[in-house]
Amino acid sequence: MPFHLATAPDSWGVWFGNDPRQPPWRRYLDEVAEAGHIWTELGPPGYLPGAPDSLSRELAGRGLRACGAALMVHLEDPDAAAENERLADQMGALLAGLGARHFVLIDDCYSDLFTGTLNRPRELADDGWHRLVDAVHRIARLVRARHGLLTAFHPHAETHVETDAQIARFLVETDPALVSLCFDTGHHAYCGGDPLDFIRQHHARVNYLHVKNIDPTIHAHVRRDGTLFGPAVGMGVFAEPALGAIDMVALRHTLVASGYDGFVVVEQDMYPARFDAPLPIARRTLAYLREIGFG
Repeated sequence: MPFHLATAPDSWGVWFGNDPRQPPWRRYLDEVAEAGHIWTELGPPGYLPGAPDSLSRELAGRGLRACGAALMVHLEDPDAAAENERLADQMGALLAGLGARHFVLIDDCYSDLFTGTLNRPRELADDGWHRLVDAVHRIARLVRARHGLLTAFHPHAETHVETDAQIARFLVETDPALVSLCFDTGHHAYCGGDPLDFIRQHHARVNYLHVKNIDPTIHAHVRRDGTLFGPAVGMGVFAEPALGAIDMVALRHTLVASGYDGFVVVEQDMYPARFDAPLPIARRTLAYLREIGFG
């Protein structure tokens, strides 16, 4: 069964809307097309042009299409609720204008990506947890009602929804008619989970997939030393799909058995990346995934 293979700016070392350590957006789009991809996510707000007409022309001129985009905000923060919904509405309008359907929502990190300073509690008390769930529902209703988008929540390392137990609770307390999962194989393994086992148990809630692998040697050092997520990414903890600990052939079999037929987005965190590194990795990865039956 072929899936819809896609990529994302993350695989080119893009984490922020504007950062001189990231490739210019035109170079990103050029190289995505050169690698052989058709589908791409949009990356963080501000990275690609924000007007649907101009971005549509840039994509079409390279034979590219948008599949989705992610918004990462502090969902449990009541003071941020209005701004979070404004950002969701803005992103939703852009996605709808490009014909994309997938709106990915992520709780923001509880620690600074670079210093490790905690800016939120590592775990939420019940009141904070309920605010997070309520915020997810409000945003999901908003982007569906105004833009016809499907919301997929992305469990993410160093956020309040990262472990198996937290994800299980999230699934119990959210409305499956409104909220599905963007499941990330690399983040799940990074946080100690078994991605294949998770998909077997919860495939009914997974409608969007981020694929990357994990380097077991670097991951062991990260866990032993308590290295934070940002520095761990810089050390290369996330690997090309063909090279890490997750069995990608078994992943494909698991997806087929579960009936999954959606997007498989290659999203290999690489920040910061040398500008000449992502394109050859993207070519190798796309060839590998096609070879083992992903597309």
